[in-house]
Amino acid sequence: MTRTLDCTNLQCPAPVIETKKYLERETVHEVNILVDNDAAMENVSRFLSSQGFEVTVDSNGITSTVSGKRDQKDIPPSVPDSLPGPDQKKRHDHQKIMIMLSSEQIGKGDPDLGKSLMINFIRTLKEMGNDLWRIVMVNHGVKLSINTSAVLEELTQLEQAGVDVLVCGTCLTHLDLMNEKMIGQTTNMLDIVTSMQLADKVINL
Repeated sequence: MTRTLDCTNLQCPAPVIETKKYLERETVHEVNILVDNDAAMENVSRFLSSQGFEVTVDSNGITSTVSGKRDQKDIPPSVPDSLPGPDQKKRHDHQKIMIMLSSEQIGKGDPDLGKSLMINFIRTLKEMGNDLWRIVMVNHGVKLSINTSAVLEELTQLEQAGVDVLVCGTCLTHLDLMNEKMIGQTTNMLDIVTSMQLADKVINL
């Protein structure tokens, strides 16, 4: 019997947390998660995939059903405390520096100057080398991930080099930018808090 978990009307990161709790309680081969926004759909889909599920999504324009199926051999021994990013490789010989971008500009003075400084900052991030582990975008910082961003090329190069790029789904939804995101994985507050715990250093801008 396939269980359907109703996660509609829940704010981020509740849909992922409820899914995680359910998989901790029950060993299942099939599960359906009902959600009502794109951010939850992406986050739940990514989490189920990390747990060995083959994921499909059926949407009627109002709600989406994220369905997962897996074989017995694909069931992990336990649900991990953190949701994996696109690159979860251990870098024992380097620091794990996380950059938190909460704005599309640096500082609160001249906005044009602030945006120019942010562009230069991101274009210089490659100089961190392997110490740069994860870039997390929240609030208006998510605008750096959309199709009009001046640093899409630089962020793409960093992601291809193994840097995790996570973009807040709640923020994208609030700013009506979900369909304009071009780089990174849609994330939730559980991912962000866990990233802070795992990082050796967090730089906030």
